Amino acid sequence: MVCGSLSVAGRRVSAMSTSVPPTSLSPSRANDFMQCPLLYRFRVIDKLPEKPSEAATRGTLVHAVLERLFDDPATERTATRAKAMVPHQWDRLLGSRPELAGLFADDEGGERLARWLGEAESLVERWFGLEDPTRLEPAERELFVETELDSGLRLRGVIDRVDVAPSGEVRIVDYKTGKAPRPEYAQSAHFQMAFYALVVWRLKGVVPRRLQLVYLGSGDVITYDPVLADVQRVERKLLALWDAIRRATETGTFPPRPTKLCGWCDHQAFCPEFGGTPPVYPPAAPRDAGQDRAE
Repeated sequence: MVCGSLSVAGRRVSAMSTSVPPTSLSPSRANDFMQCPLLYRFRVIDKLPEKPSEAATRGTLVHAVLERLFDDPATERTATRAKAMVPHQWDRLLGSRPELAGLFADDEGGERLARWLGEAESLVERWFGLEDPTRLEPAERELFVETELDSGLRLRGVIDRVDVAPSGEVRIVDYKTGKAPRPEYAQSAHFQMAFYALVVWRLKGVVPRRLQLVYLGSGDVITYDPVLADVQRVERKLLALWDAIRRATETGTFPPRPTKLCGWCDHQAFCPEFGGTPPVYPPAAPRDAGQDRAE
């Protein structure tokens, strides 16, 4: 409950306005808050729309191909077969998300779409030089995971692939369609994988033997072998982050945090750093009471 009124990035929070505290976190939303609290607010609380991008959509397409390739027998998991799946998976994606057709609405000759699909095929083909799918039988693909910590915070996310060795050792694999970042920018991806390691440990009582990031854009495979102290450290960090998000939700204080990534943000029109004004906080229309505010 917010009493009185507060100035929030050019707007005022009205007296006695009600805010809904967060109940869950995903790696993406946790990273949003760490990157820029105002971005977190725009996405989770205001739910401002974001235009689909060619890069993000290409990533979704490549993930779909690599997931469904394992439906085939091991001997049929070839680069040629995988590349041939790209156009079909693009059609499937359009069927579920017709708004993506707008990405190429002005592409009358279809040349840009053909080039974009070719880039997706190249990323898929590069994967075969990094891993051998004929020797892999994933235990899980696109696995939704969720667990609740003792504090009541729910952690949730989707793991690209889970491999389980005959010995029971677990490997978590995540595909990235971009290039491997320089060490100073790698924190986000490493945090995501440690987040998943924590969830698996909480669910199964087993710390994953290996965390593996496969960067298809640059052809790099980065691995990390966590220990129990690592996942416990991530849990403490998430609890502190959750407390910060709850305080921000209660007070309406979500300050912008300018970085080089601001140039790619869809919400510049609402950001004070670009002369914009955020929507009134909290949103005027009540959200579904059963919906998580910290997805």
